Amino acid sequence: MSFHPRLPALFLGLALGFASVAGSQAAPWVTPLQQAIAQTASDDDVLAAFYRDRAFTPIWMGAEDDASVLARRAAFLRAVDRSAIHGLRPERYGAGELQAEFAAARTTAERAALDVMMTRRLLRYARDVSTGVLDPRRVDRGIVLDLPERDWPGILRDFSRQDPDAVLRGLLPRDPGYQRLLRESRRLEEMARAGGWGPPVPDGTLTAGDSGPGVVALRNRLMRMGYLRRTATARFDAALEAAVMRFQEDHGATPDGQVGPATRAALNVPLADRLGQVHVAMERRRWMNKPLEPRHVLVNLAEQRAYVVDEGKVTFETVVVVGADTPDRRTPEFSHSMTHMVVNPTWNVPRSITVNEYLPALRRGGARHLELWSASGRVNPNAVDFSRYTASNFPFSLKQPPGPGNALGRVKFMFPNRWNIYLHDTPAKSLFGRDVRTFSHGCVRVGDPFGLAYHLLAPQEADPRGTFQSILATGRERRINLAQPIGVHLVYWSAWVTPDGRVNYRGDPYGRDRAVLSALRAAGVALAAGEG
Repeated sequence: MSFHPRLPALFLGLALGFASVAGSQAAPWVTPLQQAIAQTASDDDVLAAFYRDRAFTPIWMGAEDDASVLARRAAFLRAVDRSAIHGLRPERYGAGELQAEFAAARTTAERAALDVMMTRRLLRYARDVSTGVLDPRRVDRGIVLDLPERDWPGILRDFSRQDPDAVLRGLLPRDPGYQRLLRESRRLEEMARAGGWGPPVPDGTLTAGDSGPGVVALRNRLMRMGYLRRTATARFDAALEAAVMRFQEDHGATPDGQVGPATRAALNVPLADRLGQVHVAMERRRWMNKPLEPRHVLVNLAEQRAYVVDEGKVTFETVVVVGADTPDRRTPEFSHSMTHMVVNPTWNVPRSITVNEYLPALRRGGARHLELWSASGRVNPNAVDFSRYTASNFPFSLKQPPGPGNALGRVKFMFPNRWNIYLHDTPAKSLFGRDVRTFSHGCVRVGDPFGLAYHLLAPQEADPRGTFQSILATGRERRINLAQPIGVHLVYWSAWVTPDGRVNYRGDPYGRDRAVLSALRAAGVALAAGEG
């Protein structure tokens, strides 16, 4: 067997070293099988580095009684068989073909090809379960998360030298939230096999005291969903009302105990769709399969809520308003570090808002609450003929000084990033009472900004409330540095399970989950529409 002529000379030298043998001609260090493996693995840098490190010896091929080879095969087969519980498809890793492939591999070329193919499948499985099937940046331009970094050649090396089952188990996310989603996935699959949730709830508002077929359908569906103990009553009684309220809480709706259009729509989401939502949530958790900071801020864009997490436990939470569902306002998903807060902030109006929203107002004589600035200083707006300017040639910038009416409110929380996204207070408090809170230009408005400020300052101030309020009372802008930067993670989790087992679902305000599910289906991973 010969090497492909385009293989680098250095690679050839490493693969085909020779040693002198006393009294005979030079003998090759490598067997024909090793040579074939070197050639077959040469098109993948990770595989080539792995095999080169072990002198191109196989890890899947050997004598029929080679215990280490058999252990690797068995471990991989077990992992592939279990991949479905992670929302993956065993067929993606050659399930159903492996035994036949090993039996059919007879020639050196076939054995080399299969050894490299098996390692390629192992690498695919490792990446899928550890860092996700998809590259999120290719799914939606608003998902700009950096995937966890892994030493892939090192993982392959560990698999070939250590307990292969232990290495494969170590790839799985250890995040308790991921493990809870796994359990919910299994529960939904079992429910689907048992017939699903039954008929949907028919149109019409249902309230306490009602009776009839609609109440029966509601009762039966909530029982199968696990919100109501088995009962035969056809009346909308107190127990059914309490079950509706629990369902509403778990789906982000106001818990009024009534089944109106929004609650009915959530009740009637097909089980298969919820299973797909859970699988998307698991993929999203794999994208963040890395240790998070002991203290971090988690902003769930799908839920429109923010949390401070200390050592894995939520220590503060608040509702938030996030970007509106338009291409230029959707809040991106990314991770960064919060370094400081600004009390009594000045609002430097972004250029897009200046020319698209305030320039028309300036032409009409409005927007006088904003300061007009040129490159040389502040300008009197009454001395400017704004009709002369368009969005492309407007030469001024706008600022809003500190004050209770400032668009940023009285404090902003900064984690400088290229998208100019930050958390901040707002004078527009009424929006926090909505079930869906997607109204901002992209930044995150905080429902309890002072509470967040006190909480973040607590580790470094003896009297965080007093310190903050004394600065606030001056009315002057001031920066407060955080003694320790705090991780900030803007995520988009529309399905999760709380530590006490409450399964939560939310909507898909930006359509990103639909895009992720579609990409998973295109990759041959998730169920296609109508399956399950």
